[in-house]
Amino acid sequence: MARGQTGLSGLAGRYALALLELADEKKQLDAVADDLRALRKLIDESEDLRRLLRSPLYSRVVQARAMEAVLDKAQLGDLTRRFVLVVVENRRLFVLPQIIEAYLAELARRRGEVTAEVISAVELNQAQQDALTEALKTRVGGKIHVAVKVDPSLIGGLIVKVGSRMIDNSLRSKLQRLRLVMKGVG
Repeated sequence: MARGQTGLSGLAGRYALALLELADEKKQLDAVADDLRALRKLIDESEDLRRLLRSPLYSRVVQARAMEAVLDKAQLGDLTRRFVLVVVENRRLFVLPQIIEAYLAELARRRGEVTAEVISAVELNQAQQDALTEALKTRVGGKIHVAVKVDPSLIGGLIVKVGSRMIDNSLRSKLQRLRLVMKGVG
């Protein structure tokens, strides 16, 4: 499939497209997507792992050993595991987060899904996530995938991003707006 048809370009896009085609061939699109989401979560939660990905100071051998340990701990599928180790072997580990995002975005695009990024002040339970997904489905219309992140600095509330639209209903933003209004009164 030509790159122009998919919208994937650049280094991350080429790797993501290769993985997408392999996963499609092996009928593992969803399994790989789940693996990549789990890996993305590990990256988001670990400064040490982000440092390993970014730093050119670690040798290929050190990166491979460290990533094998991460992949073992995460219990990722064989296809995802082999793909990540190829990325390590090619000294492209620094682009892994972008590869993950490109793969998930292209898979969603092919399926006609919209991804909503939700940032919450606290961890949402499954019932809250389900209710949020249903509300967004109704609002957006169609298939939607909700990616939830936690940011305690929001104090309370949510920030929801769907495409280029953002709804910031966090307590932090409300306090900032109130602070601005109070500065005007005086």
